[in-house]
Amino acid sequence: MISWQDFEKVAMHVGTILEVNDFPEARNPSYKLRIYFGSEIGIRKTSAQITKRYTKEALIGRQIVAVINFPEKQIGKFMSQCLVLGAVGDAGDVVLLHPDFKVENGMRIG
Repeated sequence: MISWQDFEKVAMHVGTILEVNDFPEARNPSYKLRIYFGSEIGIRKTSAQITKRYTKEALIGRQIVAVINFPEKQIGKFMSQCLVLGAVGDAGDVVLLHPDFKVENGMRIG
């Protein structure tokens, strides 16, 4: 169990995927993403193992939910700046979390 104060420390925000590129250097099939979180937060980069369900073309312009206050993480030669959230099945099949309706980029989840 965590406290409400612990939960409030996790900065989950809505962003729109601007760019998707292959990430052939990754151990598991992945994409490199550039995500816009509004003018206050800006653009963050990350990688995501979402190639089983999503094409690059289908991800462009899609809103997602991500944690933006983890420390940056080095993944090979790539620096990840946020963590895209998704439901992960037993086979590693990820379904992205997203708002049902278009909302303002940067909106906080809470």
